[in-house]
Amino acid sequence: MKICSNIVDIKNRNIYPACISIEDGKISFIEKTEEKYTNYLLPGFIDAHIHIESSMLTPYEFSRLALTHGTVATVSDPHEIANVLGVEGIKFMIESSNKTPFKFYFGAPSCVPATPFETSGVILDSKSVQKLLEQNNIYYLSEMMNFPGVLFKDKEVLEKIKLAKEQNKPIDGHCPDLKDDKLLAYIQAGITTDHEAFSYEEAKEKIEKGMKILIREGSAAKNFEALSPLIKEYQNDLMFCSDDRHPDDLEKEHINSLVKRCIKKGYDLFDVLKIACINPIEHYNLDVGILRVGDSADFIEVKDLENFEVVQTVINGEILYCNSQIVLPKIEHTLLNNFHTNIKKLDDFKFKSDFKKIRVIEAIDGELITKQSTYKTTTEFFESDIENDILKIAVINRYEDKKPAISFVKGFGLKKGAIASSVAHDSHNIIVVGCSDEEILKAINCVIENKGGIVCVDKNNLNVLPLSIAGIISDKQGFEVAQKYKELNDFAKIKLGSSLNSPFMTLSFMALLVIPEIKLSDKGLFDSNNFNFISSFC
Repeated sequence: MKICSNIVDIKNRNIYPACISIEDGKISFIEKTEEKYTNYLLPGFIDAHIHIESSMLTPYEFSRLALTHGTVATVSDPHEIANVLGVEGIKFMIESSNKTPFKFYFGAPSCVPATPFETSGVILDSKSVQKLLEQNNIYYLSEMMNFPGVLFKDKEVLEKIKLAKEQNKPIDGHCPDLKDDKLLAYIQAGITTDHEAFSYEEAKEKIEKGMKILIREGSAAKNFEALSPLIKEYQNDLMFCSDDRHPDDLEKEHINSLVKRCIKKGYDLFDVLKIACINPIEHYNLDVGILRVGDSADFIEVKDLENFEVVQTVINGEILYCNSQIVLPKIEHTLLNNFHTNIKKLDDFKFKSDFKKIRVIEAIDGELITKQSTYKTTTEFFESDIENDILKIAVINRYEDKKPAISFVKGFGLKKGAIASSVAHDSHNIIVVGCSDEEILKAINCVIENKGGIVCVDKNNLNVLPLSIAGIISDKQGFEVAQKYKELNDFAKIKLGSSLNSPFMTLSFMALLVIPEIKLSDKGLFDSNNFNFISSFC
């Protein structure tokens, strides 16, 4: 196969007309020409940190959408499914990824569960992590969220880090707002990256102390605007990532949107493409081609170097996307799950407030962090104060039949109804926010009956996206899932009145205990700053 176009040589910071010849999936020859071409060939984009499960798609279906945006590879942390199904879940992700030429590079989850303060489906100890790291298809130790464990030299945490070093595999970090000597100690333990920085100053300190910074722009956490000024000075120390991207967002855009935004801001083309295409390959030692003779024939063709509209995506010399057509067909997947809780009753959600002051979780649109506030109840049993946006939130253990944990949240803006999901980072128990106990019960029981899903209800309507694989992934095609998810998002915003841009994404992080300030696990209300449970009452 031969393709002629303008070649974008990122390494040598040059653009020239040429024809490339491809044999056996590799670039065999590059011949410069005097022809004039309108299109451009460049290395494909790489998402340097993503949980594929957060797209609610199998790796195979994820690839079908990502290819349309010029993505050829991801550095993928299977942490979410590992919390539900353990090694069996990781094996499922690898098997699904093997059915597509798209290049998935999976890590060994380092924190399953993320904390001991929640119920997960399994526990991956250091012996399990060792077996994973010894595999050739596991490329790194994924994000070490337990940064207190690193700092206080927890034996299991240090053993997992040691095992990664012995295999000469990179170690990803996760240390929001860690500073000064604590940050230095965390880095000196051997941790090389962070994707949680949300300010320029925080990211700069981490880079200068030796970390690579992943500029994250996902469906919930959006740090591009704050961190993109780093590109002027630190282009060698940056990568782009999504972390979590829901299906409706993935249908619209991926890493290509960050490249486009960078060019519009006036950043140097070659610096931006180095971040998007080259740095992840060099940091994680990925087998992804960059348009050199002998490389795998992995590249994209775009119409211009401003909007980066993708004409075709090629991996291992195979054209997988061309002129708006995806070559990969639909396939069937095995349905694995771990769901063992029973239908709930109305009394399970009663909250006896006794007219006391209660703690409230304040959700922030577009952020993973939360704040804490208080509210004075005026009834013996409290459900919600819709006028003041104080709504009941509950987390239900999906692995055992236990009593729900109940608290209250501000920021969702629901005027009626309830939204529920079995996508609840990181242990993926069932989480719900609602205006009344009846609507909360209706939403929760729908999730349980489907053994996983995303649900919107009011007194007269019920809308559900079943998630048949591990309770967090759909077995349907990507475009179908994206459309259904958009329908649910619109239902929550238009019909139920949510003021959030992405209510289900925000909901999914209300149980993520490793992100400050206050969250709710299936075991109770949790202070993420001090890492301990706290009372619902002030």
